[in-house]
Amino acid sequence: MPHLHKFAAVLIIAAVAVGLLTPSAARRSGRRAHPRTAAGAAPVTATVRSSAARSVSQKPAAPAFNMAQAATVARAAKANELGEVPVLMIHHVLAKPQSSLDRTPTELYDEFTGLAKAGYVPVTAAEFVTGRINIPAGRHPVVLTFDDGSDTHVAFDAQNNPKPDTAVGIIWRVAKENTGFRPVATFFVNKDPFGPPGAVAMRWLVQHGFEVANHTTHHQDLASMGKGTVAKEIGSDQKMITDATGVAPITFAFPFGALSHLEWADHGDAAGARWDFEGMFLAGWKPAESPFDKNYDPRQIPRIRDKGKTKEDDCKQFCSTAWLEWLDHNPDERYTSDGNPATVAVPQAKMTGIAPKFKDRACPY
Repeated sequence: MPHLHKFAAVLIIAAVAVGLLTPSAARRSGRRAHPRTAAGAAPVTATVRSSAARSVSQKPAAPAFNMAQAATVARAAKANELGEVPVLMIHHVLAKPQSSLDRTPTELYDEFTGLAKAGYVPVTAAEFVTGRINIPAGRHPVVLTFDDGSDTHVAFDAQNNPKPDTAVGIIWRVAKENTGFRPVATFFVNKDPFGPPGAVAMRWLVQHGFEVANHTTHHQDLASMGKGTVAKEIGSDQKMITDATGVAPITFAFPFGALSHLEWADHGDAAGARWDFEGMFLAGWKPAESPFDKNYDPRQIPRIRDKGKTKEDDCKQFCSTAWLEWLDHNPDERYTSDGNPATVAVPQAKMTGIAPKFKDRACPY
């Protein structure tokens, strides 16, 4: 071998020996170093590459949750997430009411504006039953529900905007005029809702944050039906809504608000559809328990008939105007949020009322 080749061989052997005996920065860090250079910049050293790799792959740890701080916020908001929630039951919206169940656009506008001024924030029935009540601290949830899929609930003008005297038009107007009033509601529908084309209206509602939910296909009393007929009534409505919106309903309202056949209605499989409802609503007489309360029953959620303080049907005491006044006069009984959907904030004295499955989320103060 020529002398030059012998010299080169010695250098190579020496370099390999040094590499084996001297750990690189990449080996010290336990990582493989990947060269990363910026345009126009000189290559970085192995040590710098290792540091850069750590900064990319190791995100800063999230700050530890501070329960004491959360309790301080809850106390300032006077939070009580075991308080009662008004679930309003509304039917037709007509300028000239035709029955005692009807409400005028002016009555709804005034009531919803009053709710906004009193610190209420609408949530859907689905959000309520799943405990996803994500509203600001100090505010109160309200669930606006409309039964039977009337064309007075949603209809469109020539520009495809909701007509102003429909339920959706009124909700949008109140939301526009009152910051924080979410434009959402739940519509419990039957066959061919909202007039033709019902599927278009249902899709529009879901796309704009509203909920379309199950109220059976023909709105008949389930108590008079056998198991198969009950399943067909619920299953065909479930299929219609799911096919139109792409969203399978998780809430249900009993026709006529009559509690019947719980064991058949809450889950099943018929008419090409399956259902497993997380909340089932009655016609009502009182506010609903919080979904975090140990006495809450997801299969028997009461609603309040939307009506002024009239003599009819004990509305002086049991309809919406009377109950909203009662909650305003008894704020300790009303659901008030702490602004943190990850916790269930409650005064220490009320801790015995929390359902066991939510105790790990409890934030007593």
